[in-house]
Amino acid sequence: MKNDQTTSNGKSVLGPGTKAPDFTLKCTPDQSVSLSDFRGAPVILAFYPADWSPVCGDQLALYNEVLPEFRRFGAALLGISVDGAWCHAAYAKDRRLHFPLLADFHPKGETAQSYGAYRHQEGVCERALFVIDSEGTIRWSYLSPIGVNPGADGILAALEGLTSQESSASR
Repeated sequence: MKNDQTTSNGKSVLGPGTKAPDFTLKCTPDQSVSLSDFRGAPVILAFYPADWSPVCGDQLALYNEVLPEFRRFGAALLGISVDGAWCHAAYAKDRRLHFPLLADFHPKGETAQSYGAYRHQEGVCERALFVIDSEGTIRWSYLSPIGVNPGADGILAALEGLTSQESSASR
């Protein structure tokens, strides 16, 4: 899958081998989640522009359907946008999503910016994916055009790659 990884503002999203920046974001109006809470297991970060938009809806519905495959690799999926926790709660309930949506709401886009996945012109997240290993290192990243659903194949291939790296390291 060819991708130049350059965002709309000319910067690049963080690439493989980079330590994933930790964050703490609201997953409900009264609860927060940190990336470090998931240490010891792979994590998929799916940055997306906005709840209720057609392409985001398709993308998140697909991830909801393939969630059992992600979990087969022991991976947690976290969706991240600049929408607020109340908006995420309504959206997740309406769409019957079974993974957390995190609010990069205030300071707006701070986490997305730390991953190079923020569109300053529009004030939304890029459509960017990251697979982070159990030690907190980015092993795969992908920047999709904002109007294109990136699908799940790249994520699954990256998770498979993590599994084969771990099995060859344990031999």
